[in-house]
Amino acid sequence: MKPKAITFSLLLTIGVLSISCAQENPYNNDDFKITNVEVTHHQDLSIMVWEMTVTGTAGKTVPTKRGQLDEAPVLGYVFPSSLNPTDVGFNETEGIVALALTSHPDFDDTPLWDENNDKNYANDGVIWHPHWVILIEDKRVAGGFSVKQFKKADETVVLPPTNPGMPMYMDSPGYPVTTQGQSIKVVVPSYRMNNRTDFSYDGVTAYMQVNTSKEDLPMLGVYAVFGVASGDLSLPYTVKQ
Repeated sequence: MKPKAITFSLLLTIGVLSISCAQENPYNNDDFKITNVEVTHHQDLSIMVWEMTVTGTAGKTVPTKRGQLDEAPVLGYVFPSSLNPTDVGFNETEGIVALALTSHPDFDDTPLWDENNDKNYANDGVIWHPHWVILIEDKRVAGGFSVKQFKKADETVVLPPTNPGMPMYMDSPGYPVTTQGQSIKVVVPSYRMNNRTDFSYDGVTAYMQVNTSKEDLPMLGVYAVFGVASGDLSLPYTVKQ
């Protein structure tokens, strides 16, 4: 199944964000101005290296701790793709499969992984880490997207066993993320992506926010888009071999 088509109205929303909401966001700086995105398949190692390069220092800017889960800030370097949900362990469902590298100091959603290696598995949400997510168009939030939710009783939903236990299409796969200078990278074993090497992708930097109190808002929505590598979210880039 191909990802749901991006509508013109959504593209227009993103364009407006680039000159309004994103400019007003305190996290909008050179650390999120995209200069290049690249996914490279290293056949000899059976891995895929996803990389985003920015004008500033990748990963240097992290959210300021709010002190609570509701309205907790999340920053992300996001790779929307043409991968199928089943390629990364979800059931077949509408939406866009994205690999999101995120930082959020108010909560830890990687219970299986100890990213700061201090023997505490519940205190390292601020460390840049990866998630597979399914994104859907959502006009309730300024950024035009949210992570797809489901009802807990829905038995048709399939999540990878590394999911963090939230009622959203989200996985916490534990791939290593590194930042160096202007680049942020994540290494993904090819078998964890159904050995797919024929997909297309894009790059997005964004501000997201958690919601636990308002029923008319998504649990995790995109509230500001800082940059889109292609300029129009057309997923024009292909995997390098």
